[in-house]
Amino acid sequence: MNHIDFLEYQASIVDKSRLFLSKDPESSTHQTKKLSFLSSVSEEALVVLLEKSKTLTYPKRVLIVSEGDKANAFFIILSGKVRVFCEDEKSKEVTFNIQGPGSYFGEIALLTDKPRSVSIMTLEKTVCAVISKNDFVNWLMNYPNVAINLLIALSEEIMQLTDKVRQMALSNVYERTVKVLKDLTVDEGNIGVIHNPPSQQVLASMVGASREMISKIMRDLTKGGYVETADNSLIINRRPPSSW
Repeated sequence: MNHIDFLEYQASIVDKSRLFLSKDPESSTHQTKKLSFLSSVSEEALVVLLEKSKTLTYPKRVLIVSEGDKANAFFIILSGKVRVFCEDEKSKEVTFNIQGPGSYFGEIALLTDKPRSVSIMTLEKTVCAVISKNDFVNWLMNYPNVAINLLIALSEEIMQLTDKVRQMALSNVYERTVKVLKDLTVDEGNIGVIHNPPSQQVLASMVGASREMISKIMRDLTKGGYVETADNSLIINRRPPSSW
């Protein structure tokens, strides 16, 4: 795994007019609106933010940031998918989340002046809008309403983490697996789809179980007709049973 620091990855910077993968200048701010803490930001504030950003492209299976790194930027995912995780000295990993377009990372370390608390790895080719620490902090100071929205978003993340801890303590492996699959699923008509699903090893690290146990659960769900794989996607044909 290669660690690519955004300040040194100049060859991957594309033209700023493509910042949000569109030639329409208004669509860039529209896409930013998908971010929870930016949902009520004025167009003027968004334009200022975009002017300060750079667009970087990261290949598949590249570390964008590593746990323990000095925080120097805020990242918005424009396309692609990343895995948020940490590992111990024995390389045992825990995956906290998988994030896609419209999500962001890096804000906590910037505000606390602490090293990165997690690592971020691309699961596929990923394009990010990157804002330096100074530009991001100054932007928040100039637009206090954005800072308030960010506090609300961080509070929601804390509530989600609390819920995950509750699941780890009170739910069995099967129940946690079904919950993770549900969170990753996108509704498409009468079925659910997980595009570019995580490997069973990654899924195991998200659930907090062994790969062998996840393999058995997925095999049984497939045999029961609840899920199937097709075109690099996991299809959820119907809701899995509540117990296993």
